[in-house]
Amino acid sequence: MRAFPFRMTIASTADEFEQIFALNYRTFVEEIPQHEPNERRMLKDKFHADNTYLICKDGERVIGMISYCDKRPFSLDAKVPGLEAHLPAGHGKLCEVRLLAVEKAYRGTTRVTAELLKAAMRHAIAQGCGMVVMSGTTRQLRMYERVGFKPFHTLVGKEGAYYQPMYISRRELVERAWLQ
Repeated sequence: MRAFPFRMTIASTADEFEQIFALNYRTFVEEIPQHEPNERRMLKDKFHADNTYLICKDGERVIGMISYCDKRPFSLDAKVPGLEAHLPAGHGKLCEVRLLAVEKAYRGTTRVTAELLKAAMRHAIAQGCGMVVMSGTTRQLRMYERVGFKPFHTLVGKEGAYYQPMYISRRELVERAWLQ
């Protein structure tokens, strides 16, 4: 397999954040109708201040992103009342990954999605996370299940933008060969 041609990093510059907000808009307003349109065509996540954004860049262009957060409340706390009661006991530190978005031209054959998921899972392990939770778009459930995520609740969201609450434990993350 040829080397991954793009650069993975943690967002840190104003330009990277502006590109993240634009990618969020294209993905979660125009493609997945989760949020209302706006004139600026930018979508800043309401959890932005607590998010760590792992990004994939082609040169200076952000072509993909995923966010990591280990500070409560999570997005899922609002969607799944009593979140902890739905998860296996003894999971340790909980974190959430979300906002997985990849520019359309880089989907499918470039491995950007897989590399973003790997980066997020490695980051979760490095931060001492015992379990990762997420809301996986129903459009990609098979992919999330192949990675090792398990559904734990009924669908959340709205028509056209349904998500499946899912989790993966640290043990499962560490055992996954795809993290290497």
